[in-house]
Amino acid sequence: MANNLHQDSSTSCLGSLFSRLGFNGPSSSSYTNIPGFSVDEKLPAYEECIDEALDYFDLKKEHDFEKIVKKAIQGVSAELRAISLDLHKNVEISMKEFHAHDVLTDYMESKGFIVTRHTYGMETSFTAEYSRGSGRRVGICSEYDGLPFIGQACGHNLIAISGVATAIAVKALLDSKRISGKVILFGTPGEERSIGKIIMVDKRAFQDNVDVCMMLHPSNYDAQFASLIAINDVKVEFFGKSTHASGTPWDGVNALDAMVQLWNNVSMLRQQLKPTDRVHGIVSDGGQSANSIPEYTSALFFIRTTKTNQLGRVMKKFENCFKAAALATGCEVKWQWREIGETKDVLQNNVMAKNYAHNMERLGVKFMDRSEQDKLGGGSTDMGNVSYEVPTIHPLYNINTTFANHTVGFTEAAKTVEAHECTLRACQAIALTAAEVFKSDKFYHSVKKDFEENIRS
Repeated sequence: MANNLHQDSSTSCLGSLFSRLGFNGPSSSSYTNIPGFSVDEKLPAYEECIDEALDYFDLKKEHDFEKIVKKAIQGVSAELRAISLDLHKNVEISMKEFHAHDVLTDYMESKGFIVTRHTYGMETSFTAEYSRGSGRRVGICSEYDGLPFIGQACGHNLIAISGVATAIAVKALLDSKRISGKVILFGTPGEERSIGKIIMVDKRAFQDNVDVCMMLHPSNYDAQFASLIAINDVKVEFFGKSTHASGTPWDGVNALDAMVQLWNNVSMLRQQLKPTDRVHGIVSDGGQSANSIPEYTSALFFIRTTKTNQLGRVMKKFENCFKAAALATGCEVKWQWREIGETKDVLQNNVMAKNYAHNMERLGVKFMDRSEQDKLGGGSTDMGNVSYEVPTIHPLYNINTTFANHTVGFTEAAKTVEAHECTLRACQAIALTAAEVFKSDKFYHSVKKDFEENIRS
């Protein structure tokens, strides 16, 4: 390219363009003695000059990728809007998302994906795959369960279509022959109970099938490094002895007293926890009759720490609280930590996260400093378990609401046209990050290196 520019600097697109910009080079007058040259010669069209300039700066390919992705996503916008509103109206709780499963799998099949229903031993899990040639494999996750009583208060109707839109955009790039490889959309049920992806990780759904994985999550702010922390839960039960609460209370062993003592223990424990630790719970059974000494009580607690390897520290303290409450009241105690195991913190892949943010910034989105993003963390997701197995990003994107997730206000916001448009914008950005994984060895090797360093730390 450089030699051609020098030899044809007066008549080539770039030669003309650069000379107008003041770059040094032979003037047009110096060519008047060259046979066949005419000062009246017509220059190439403006569009041709711009295209050649973009090629020179290696931007044309990026520009083409953006056009393909945007066209593919906008082309299905109305269809995705209908799906989103359907899932928002017909809410299904974790592991019972039968309607959502059928709607999404039928739709992906209609778009040319190879769909497998009821995957990994779950009735409402699925995969939708599309490939062209050999190459890297990118996984994308959709979620679609809602919450009891408050519906799609976490915007999973939007997460469902975000996965679909991103997969369709990557398929369009594969069809354009700009990239080669495979895209897999994972339909992941039961996120609100942190079940689906943990089961899938246990069955090596991601480890054996994709090189990276990504998904989007609606929020009331934008964060490419969203801080999503580790969580475990425990069911605790106290067993006492029932008797008449007025007639012979001295013969009883009060399981509710044990629960109250436990509650006080936990409240006092908070003083010795780190500021980033979280403990919260409910009494699920506080007794059956005010006229009898309760012989049985139970509670469910969640504990959270910023990193998975810190959970054990808080778990041990909790267990001491259980034992102390039982000893003080004479009750027996049993507890059971979550059988499926902990939900891990999300290891955001820095390389992919920065690329996603770059793409979003080109679309007009601004991000807070990472230190500010870290202060806003507190939620948890089973995508964390995926992030410990393959390079992963799980950015949050703003749907322009002041309401936080898991509120009635967020439920309402998740069905607005504005939320839909914000979702498709984020899909465009993350699809371009996926494209970078496919097309650039250097980028992918940086992604892998960052993942390995994250795991070691």
